[in-house]
Amino acid sequence: MMLKAMGIVPGSPRAWLTGIRLPTLTAAIAPVVVGSSVAFRDEVFDLGPACAALVGAIALQIGANFANDLSDYRRGADTSARIGPPRVMQLGLLTEREVIIGMAVSFFFAVVAGLYLSFVSGWPVLVIGAASICAAITYTGGPWPFGYRGLGELFVFIFFGLIAVSATYYVQAGEVTQSVVAAAIPVGLTVTAILIVNNVRDIETDREARKFTLAVYLGRRLARYQYVLFMVSAYVSAAALFIVGSFSGWTLLAWLSIPAAVSPMIAVLTRVEGPPLNIALRATARLHLIFAILLAIGLSR
Repeated sequence: MMLKAMGIVPGSPRAWLTGIRLPTLTAAIAPVVVGSSVAFRDEVFDLGPACAALVGAIALQIGANFANDLSDYRRGADTSARIGPPRVMQLGLLTEREVIIGMAVSFFFAVVAGLYLSFVSGWPVLVIGAASICAAITYTGGPWPFGYRGLGELFVFIFFGLIAVSATYYVQAGEVTQSVVAAAIPVGLTVTAILIVNNVRDIETDREARKFTLAVYLGRRLARYQYVLFMVSAYVSAAALFIVGSFSGWTLLAWLSIPAAVSPMIAVLTRVEGPPLNIALRATARLHLIFAILLAIGLSR
């Protein structure tokens, strides 16, 4: 009935697009945009490595999505009680074999991009790429999935914020500066907010599946405040890039995205049921990209 209502045929292109989770790709695009903008400001922008970094980041994100779908299903975290966006294995849209193939193909493209980047930028890129693939798989998989132990936010902040932005800059400039690390902080905060609203929504089902996210440990009220704290901190840190950093006042362009942040913050603070929080999740993902684009414009000037 669910599949019929969704109008998706198992194994079809729409089923694969569902598994890819297109709305989550903002988490891969945003850090590359910001890292490249700092490279442009520093007059070291290089289109080839920047494009390769974007391909690698998107491939890593898609591979991580397939890996999480597989591991969560195997561990019983994705059941019929799930209230979040559709998961392909839970709904029978893709088989386990198909999900593994999708994961392998995605990581293959990430490796190809990484090999090119290592050729133009050096061996550290291989270390970063290997660590990223390992983290994507062990986030919810392996013998000690850290996403099940309250460490998901830390993982996302480091890998989709600090490392993703800094690595994008590194493959173009050949070094990592304090300025680009500082620019990565607001990006890390907004991308982590995406995970927080996801975990706030799933507190009950995650607790039943013994998936102990930070939201499960904190409880719904404190987890809601955590979301607002991260969102507000993103704007404060963007302003700090100008006030105490080496960037111009144009970084305050990021504040133009505040109207887009109001609705998801209200939803997270006031809503308990699934559908409004699913809307807040998508809104936070959109905000992350809008915020990053505006910040990137400001950083480049």
